[in-house]
Amino acid sequence: MRILIADDDPIILLDLKQMLENLGFEIIAEAEDGQSAIKKALETKPDACVIDVKMPHFDGIEVATRLAETGVSPVVLLTAYTDSELVKRAKEAGVFGYLTKPYKPSDLAPAIEVARSRFEQNQQLKSEVGTLQERLDARKAVERAKGVLMSKEGVSESEAYRRIQQQSMNQRLTMREVAEAILIAQEV
Repeated sequence: MRILIADDDPIILLDLKQMLENLGFEIIAEAEDGQSAIKKALETKPDACVIDVKMPHFDGIEVATRLAETGVSPVVLLTAYTDSELVKRAKEAGVFGYLTKPYKPSDLAPAIEVARSRFEQNQQLKSEVGTLQERLDARKAVERAKGVLMSKEGVSESEAYRRIQQQSMNQRLTMREVAEAILIAQEV
């Protein structure tokens, strides 16, 4: 698994890199501040990011927020802080893992693997929601177009549907495209 790591302390960064490499992870990018972590994540598209919370030029939570917005990769935060406000911010940012220092190498691998798995599930759900929304919007357009045909042409619901379907096949358009054309024509 390809990993980006970020920490403003060069010694901790080196130690983290060695730990992860010993666990079989490939370190593809390193950053010493939040701004460069975002830039490198967008450039390299890692499988996961392991990021310290307290860093200059955007803290780890801000990095996680921006990466969550882009859908690039999951973030596992490393921190010495456990206060509830920080944990709340991390949850709201879409963080996929939260480890407190000192952590053991055996803590890292499961946290990263679970974060990646949850991220992939989340991406799939977003895709399914988008598909369902498109289908719902198409269905609504067809229903409205059927209503227009029923009132203007005086046909039954099944006949209105059949006409939309037939026009869709004849013109090689989706039923939604035909329905939207009917709705636009009705407005004119």
